[in-house]
Amino acid sequence: MFKDPEGNKNWTTMKIVAITVALALLFGGVAGAGFQTAKYIAGRIIPDSSPGTDQNDDSDGITEEDVEKIIETGDGNTVTVTDVSSVVKAVMPSVVSIKNTTTVTEQYRWGPGRTYESQSAGSGIIIGKNDSELLVVTNNHVIEGVDSMSVTFIDEQSYEALLKGADPNHDLAVIAIPLSGISESTLNQIKIAELGDSDKLIVGETAIAIGNALGYGQSVTAGVISALHREVTVNNVTFALIQTDAAINPGNSGGALLNIRGEVIGINAVKFSSSDVEGMGYAIPISTAIPVIDELELQETKVKVAEAEQGYLAIQTVDVTAEIAATYNIPMGVFVAAVENDSLAEDAGIQKGDIITSIDGNSITTKDRLDDKLEYYKAGTEVVLTIQRAADNVYEEIAVKVTLDEKPAN
Repeated sequence: MFKDPEGNKNWTTMKIVAITVALALLFGGVAGAGFQTAKYIAGRIIPDSSPGTDQNDDSDGITEEDVEKIIETGDGNTVTVTDVSSVVKAVMPSVVSIKNTTTVTEQYRWGPGRTYESQSAGSGIIIGKNDSELLVVTNNHVIEGVDSMSVTFIDEQSYEALLKGADPNHDLAVIAIPLSGISESTLNQIKIAELGDSDKLIVGETAIAIGNALGYGQSVTAGVISALHREVTVNNVTFALIQTDAAINPGNSGGALLNIRGEVIGINAVKFSSSDVEGMGYAIPISTAIPVIDELELQETKVKVAEAEQGYLAIQTVDVTAEIAATYNIPMGVFVAAVENDSLAEDAGIQKGDIITSIDGNSITTKDRLDDKLEYYKAGTEVVLTIQRAADNVYEEIAVKVTLDEKPAN
């Protein structure tokens, strides 16, 4: 859950709006050493230059003169603008399209089921690089559970991407593209995004959304910041988001919400779904996202293991949803209903009644998310589970190291 932005003393008086939303993406059934990325400088985020260009080359950037010309009113105030072409030109090389492939299996009551591939689309923002990878941030819901991902840059060239880290509680994920596989031509055309400060946003100022709407490729919409700190609940998780009337359409998830200076102020996430409402889109504030991104980009890049080699956690589980957690006053997570006899899970000390909340530091809120994470581990691998265990009617957090079993033959 998002925390109150530091220093916002009006938060407790902010009107809470709890609404039903639809994830804004095109889903069928539904992401090191020598790190060089955006750094905190004088309270502002100043990113590296394009991975393949001269840092002093800002011919396509936004100059102070451009900004003053765009927002000049004569009385020192800013105004909403309609021509954002200079901003778009400067930032478009920092936004990517994401295409995913997922294997879907349908079971029929009568006769055999069927298996087919489903494709989905989303967006992402180039936020940094390390010695060997280009790093892109997107929404967790864009890449969760997919079998493969590809990223398309501004030059229409596509490259395979791998998951680096994901945090479903903040709906954020970082994916990585090996630098060795990206052509020099592409490197010369892309840029690392400049991250702004969403804590300084003012309701009514210009907002620009860039993303892969409907999976057709990058498109642009513009509007204003409609509200700040809006509480929105999606899949039992409550987020404090930026509200904008800049259209956020399916496929825009993970794309950039920008201010008039071309700085990323939010990561597009959801839109209100109703025939009675227009112009209600939401974005994760960048100042909230940055600490999460900083942690995710330092994780080891993950590669899915062949199904026959995947590890197995020999337990039976039940989801503890927000509703169940509130009703019975227990933590959200994955409830252990049973532990298989003579298993490595039993040897590790996992007990019936435990509630699993993370694996190797990655948050777990459902059985499906636990199963998804296990796809990256081979049998025989040791993992660390964060568990809430009841003792004298009080839950205490403990860490349990467990070696994964081999998957049963059936």
